[in-house]
Amino acid sequence: MPVPDFPQMIVPVDHIEPVPRRVRAMLGGRVVLDTTHALYVWEWPFYPQFYLPRADVQDGLLVDKQRSERLRRGTAHRHGLRAGSISRPDSAWVYAGDVLAGLDGTVRFDWDALDSWFEEDEEIFVHPRNPYVRVDALRSTRTVRIELDGLVLAESSSPVLVFETGLPTRYYLNRTEVDFDHLVPTDTVTQCPYKGRTSGYWSVRMGDTVHPDLAWAYDFPTRQLIPIAGLIAFYNEKVDVVVDGERLPRPKTHFS
Repeated sequence: MPVPDFPQMIVPVDHIEPVPRRVRAMLGGRVVLDTTHALYVWEWPFYPQFYLPRADVQDGLLVDKQRSERLRRGTAHRHGLRAGSISRPDSAWVYAGDVLAGLDGTVRFDWDALDSWFEEDEEIFVHPRNPYVRVDALRSTRTVRIELDGLVLAESSSPVLVFETGLPTRYYLNRTEVDFDHLVPTDTVTQCPYKGRTSGYWSVRMGDTVHPDLAWAYDFPTRQLIPIAGLIAFYNEKVDVVVDGERLPRPKTHFS
């Protein structure tokens, strides 16, 4: 098997670890849960989900649907969530009885059923941050050129390189080094647990062909990724990246 050219995830499915951080979530302005005893549970290799003590969910908010199911991690009882006039049906599983060791009495919420999640007092997005993922943004003087079907979209000798476990290196370039004649702004917004919420996406127009959402920017990234603020990156999986004269193969990821 060939060795990949970027670090891979190493945690097996069903691995369980304690979360050393305070975790809170809100719905309709109300605190739904507040705990310092959450668990990380890896339902797939890329990142964990929070499993939370049932006792740390506010009373009266879970609605028992009187339905149980045998899931991969054991017997779970389906619940809805209601906070005032806001209802989130079928948004939680309560694990009890015949379950993986350590999960008895825990709740697993659908992430999007809550308005916001916090680790300590910092909001987090999309899913819990994987404690085994490292994300570094490093300034560089390597020459990076971005092409699509031979058309040069950007070129820089002062990029910021973002190294993130489980993903290929991303190359963030100054806006003055990007050819906006071929970029079309879109309404797309995405979120990342490590970088925050995007402030812009661009498609690439080549003649009559539009390649959707190939580039993005974070004008206000998380404090750990401040070096990428306002810079633009392109999906390595969908464009050609040339670094110091070497054309890189397009990586295969879930963004391909």
